[in-house]
Amino acid sequence: MDHPDEFLNIVFHHETCLGDELALCAGFERGKWRNDQLADHVMEWLPEFALNHSELKEMGHHNAVRMTKKAARIVYQTEKYGQRGEFGEILLHIAIRQIYKTIPAVSKIYYKSAVNKTVEGFDAVHVIRRDDGLELWIGETKFYSDLNSAISDVCAEIVNHLETDYLKTEFLLIKNKIDPSWPEANALKALLKENVSLDDVFQRACIPVLLTYDSGVVSASVRANQEYVDSIQDEVRQGYTRMRAKLKKQYEARFGGPLPLTVHVILIPLAAKKALIASLDARLKALQS
Repeated sequence: MDHPDEFLNIVFHHETCLGDELALCAGFERGKWRNDQLADHVMEWLPEFALNHSELKEMGHHNAVRMTKKAARIVYQTEKYGQRGEFGEILLHIAIRQIYKTIPAVSKIYYKSAVNKTVEGFDAVHVIRRDDGLELWIGETKFYSDLNSAISDVCAEIVNHLETDYLKTEFLLIKNKIDPSWPEANALKALLKENVSLDDVFQRACIPVLLTYDSGVVSASVRANQEYVDSIQDEVRQGYTRMRAKLKKQYEARFGGPLPLTVHVILIPLAAKKALIASLDARLKALQS
């Protein structure tokens, strides 16, 4: 599946036995962090993020504008973006598509049952084709300005979402939302069958976690030189350490054993979340006309 050209730059990538640790940055242009350019890039991903497989197959030059506007309307459910996570979900979608070449299975937007209602559940449902079958990517994200708060909230959410009853219910919801025309529909449904042990699913699944935060390093920088890279790497390393320690402690306290899934942690440092929201909001509004 084709996707927009890559935009986010990898400024840190460390592979661990627990999962990857990645930091992505929009970069700088003429002395400023590329806030507006990142917002433009997010808009390019709207159709793939918000439309189902059948709709995307029908998208072409003749209806691209109409379908993009439809995608924008789906995302633009409320103006309370400071309290909602749609933008974080799109960034997570972009990150794992760009870095890992995942294939979207079900859009989180399809879980929405009413305007202005926050929907619980995983923030991304993607897959990767492996030689021995599908690998399931069930993502979590926090589009925050404070990294400590993002870490605290996402760790609690991951642990809650790994409760057996919760997972069984969530997998049923995912199965019901899979577009039957999607080529991997039957394979994913088979993996998520009620009689399949979660132990087997965990062997074929991982959790990508994307956190945003207002970065002191980004806001104080004007270009992505070596000094910037060194500083941002020092900043994000501290975040990974806190995240891994908190998640390990909370999971073991709840379940009495080690976390059974790989967790990839992706950080996107921002110059200012508030400014990015304003730019994204303006572009979504423009697409409503």
